[in-house]
Amino acid sequence: MRTKLHNIVHRNLSSEKWNFVLAVFCTLIVAVADLLRPWPLKLIIDNVLLGKSLPPSLRSLETFFTNDKVWTIVAVASLLILISAVKGFSVYAQTSITSRIGYRMAHALRRELFSHLQCLSLTFHKRSRAGELLTKVTSDTNSVRDAFSEFALTLVTEVLTLIGMIVIMFAMNVELSLVVLATFPLLTVISVYRFRRIRDSARKVRKAEGNLASRVSETLHAIATVKAFGRERYETERFESESSATLQESIRTARLEAASSRAADIVNAIGTFAVLVFGSLQALRGRITPGSVLIFVSYMNSLYVPIRTLAKLSAKLSRAFVCAGRISDILGIEPEVGDRPGALDANSLRGDISFHNVSFAYGNARPVLRNISFDISAGEKVALLGPSGAGKSTIVSLILRLYELEHGEILIDGVNVKDYKRESLRQQIGIVMQDTVMFGASIRENIAYGKVDATTEEIVNAAKAANAHEFICKLEDGYDTVIGERGGTLSGGQRQRIAIARAFVRNAAILVLDEPMTGLDLENEAAVRDALQRLMRGKTCLLITHDLAAAANADRVLILEHGRIREQSNPLELIA
Repeated sequence: MRTKLHNIVHRNLSSEKWNFVLAVFCTLIVAVADLLRPWPLKLIIDNVLLGKSLPPSLRSLETFFTNDKVWTIVAVASLLILISAVKGFSVYAQTSITSRIGYRMAHALRRELFSHLQCLSLTFHKRSRAGELLTKVTSDTNSVRDAFSEFALTLVTEVLTLIGMIVIMFAMNVELSLVVLATFPLLTVISVYRFRRIRDSARKVRKAEGNLASRVSETLHAIATVKAFGRERYETERFESESSATLQESIRTARLEAASSRAADIVNAIGTFAVLVFGSLQALRGRITPGSVLIFVSYMNSLYVPIRTLAKLSAKLSRAFVCAGRISDILGIEPEVGDRPGALDANSLRGDISFHNVSFAYGNARPVLRNISFDISAGEKVALLGPSGAGKSTIVSLILRLYELEHGEILIDGVNVKDYKRESLRQQIGIVMQDTVMFGASIRENIAYGKVDATTEEIVNAAKAANAHEFICKLEDGYDTVIGERGGTLSGGQRQRIAIARAFVRNAAILVLDEPMTGLDLENEAAVRDALQRLMRGKTCLLITHDLAAAANADRVLILEHGRIREQSNPLELIA
């Protein structure tokens, strides 16, 4: 069975097949140019300087070679420039085409990986480190791209050149060709050994880099806490410790590359020595021309270029294999929550919610919800009270289908939530969370996050209803003001009012409020409370709170304890 990674690569290569064919044609020209490069030297030495007869295929040029030797030398030598120019243009075209294909492949792979990560469950994301996932989306995809761009057609070029040289050498002199090839087994052993060692080292480096990225991401996201506790030096020492592990393994990889490259150079020198000695002895005996010896020496040096090039590329290929494996592992994880065949669009919901004998646990942990059942009528406002860990937020997560329910069923408007399409269901639910998430974009875009196609009028009206319009207009660029990452340039109350505007613009039938008043001062609390009253009007509302006063305006209160509903009552009775 082909992996998703294989399918993505195959699909992109199929769409680029004609560009790939052109790149292969350029590769063939490069290989032929490499094979022809030493032949002008042979012609000058053997047929001009030494006056030997031309081979049968060039007998028609005999007069040109004997009339004016000076112009003959200039003309033949100019072939070197022509060959280099043709090769240079072909290499340029080949590199441009393969780089374009590689970048497009990396773009498609990065997009697919990012999209797949968003489909995976919250359980996966809570167990994963954000920095390591970031490394896989950016650095790992770049490594795969580089391996393709630099290795794919480079491998073809070097292999074709290598085969061509071997064929030509055997056609010229079998004994000397065997001398050249005698060093091949040793070079092969060096390359294979180097590839395996660097692959293992690269795997350790990528893992260490992922841990390092996670450490940076975690620290920067919690920078206010780090500063508040005066732990800058402590975090620096932890970073240095993890960075040192990456440093040592990277140095080891570089040392392996250097050692194997020098070993290949030594083998090359030994081979060149043998060709010079054996070829010169054959030339003295008249069995081979001096120009042919020059061809063998040139091919000797060129022959090891493919080996050395492949040896250098083996390090990148090793890293690419490791990165491709890491990407493939992520793409191979199936989303825990998916749409059933024939799932329904959740359009124009009334807002009736029913839980029937629902039990739920995160993984193999202790159950968070234990056989709970309750009904909420359309337009009813229900407060969920209880200590931390009682299961309040889990109820909301199950309604949103952030987790897949295994025991019991949840109905919305009489339809099991599993029978709705996830995206359409979530679009029918408005959310205001305790930890309001803002994006590093304009205020207009942050409000429109609740409804991507919202008009300017809808955005402004939502902001007015959320008591946010006044402070937004006082900002330098108004609704086009770009806020800092995670809303760091706004106060807690301002962020909360933008979150309420985001829920207003969606105008969903069901509303979820998760501790929306936490951490607000009196002035902001009054503004947020007034906005929430308008937002809840006519909607089915679930309010998660620890505060009895906040639950006073609800129609009904559900008190959760240890995953069970301990009590249902009127809020006034509860407060009394």
